[in-house]
Amino acid sequence: MELVPGNSLITASPEDGRALAVLMARNTIHAIGPDVEVLRNAMDSETLTTAAHVVSIEFATIAAANNYWR
Repeated sequence: MELVPGNSLITASPEDGRALAVLMARNTIHAIGPDVEVLRNAMDSETLTTAAHVVSIEFATIAAANNYWR
């Protein structure tokens, strides 16, 4: 499984960076729990909050790699 699509965090825009962050977070969650049906059944408010936290960490990483925050 490719956890960093294209093997790069460099994106053309912040919007592309956010899309990459969401994709990476989804790939990470899938790598941790590859059974989609189990993941669907486990989605309570705490799990969704944790997933949102993963997305925010991935987005911060990509933004830093692209030097979006100067």
